[in-house]
Amino acid sequence: MKPTLTRRAAYEQAQRRRAVVIATASTIIALVALVVLVPLTPGWHKVKRSFFDGDVFSDSFPRLLEAFWLDIKILLWATPFILIVALLVALARGARRPAMFPVRAFAVIYTDVLRGIPVILLVFLIGFGVPALGLSREWSNPVIWGTVTLVLSYSAYVSEVIRAGIDSVHESQRAAARSLGMTGNQTMTSVILPQAFRRIVPPLMNSFVSLQKDVALVSLIGPVEILRQAGIDKAKTANFTPYVAAAVIFLALTIPCTRLADWALARQRSRTGATTIA
Repeated sequence: MKPTLTRRAAYEQAQRRRAVVIATASTIIALVALVVLVPLTPGWHKVKRSFFDGDVFSDSFPRLLEAFWLDIKILLWATPFILIVALLVALARGARRPAMFPVRAFAVIYTDVLRGIPVILLVFLIGFGVPALGLSREWSNPVIWGTVTLVLSYSAYVSEVIRAGIDSVHESQRAAARSLGMTGNQTMTSVILPQAFRRIVPPLMNSFVSLQKDVALVSLIGPVEILRQAGIDKAKTANFTPYVAAAVIFLALTIPCTRLADWALARQRSRTGATTIA
């Protein structure tokens, strides 16, 4: 026998169905408007030729995909370092002992300065400034300093996310750990951090999605990654379609990650009992 829905459950189910219907209808209307109205504009044929040339797309796509591998490698190199540096900075900012004041002050300056400078400006300052010191050829590689720039910039942002997660753990958790005889380090590693990281998974994933896109800024100091390759192909063909092809490649990576972040956020809300009905 089918269980009878409570009034609240039935209401929420009806609201979900209504939301799905409205979302589907609005999406169909928007798509139809784009397909029908955009081609009617006076300059559409010029835009189509300049941005959506199928021959140029198919010709440049393999080269862009090959160049995108450098973006992936930079992303894979930078991500663990960002997490490590961000965790250290967050722990330094949360240090409570008076003797740790200089470390805490340095962490505050670090986050304030690096969050206050745009990533693109930081890429220029570090990417061109450090090699000018006369380092050996191996250490003048723009890929290295582009990666360092991303680590410095994003670790400042991620450290604040981690610090917010640590601060969200109730003080009673620390008191309970102290009552069991745990030291401060044991409390942080065994009690506070595991709870904090579970709460900050969605914002961390959003930072990861942003990092995927900002990796392209490394091309400004020389490396031929996907954005630079798209510029080279655009110059050869006098056509902007390679940039559209590069955008398609980025979307193929960022959209699944964004959906995964949304799923993690919805899962966290369901765990905490928050409603997802608008």
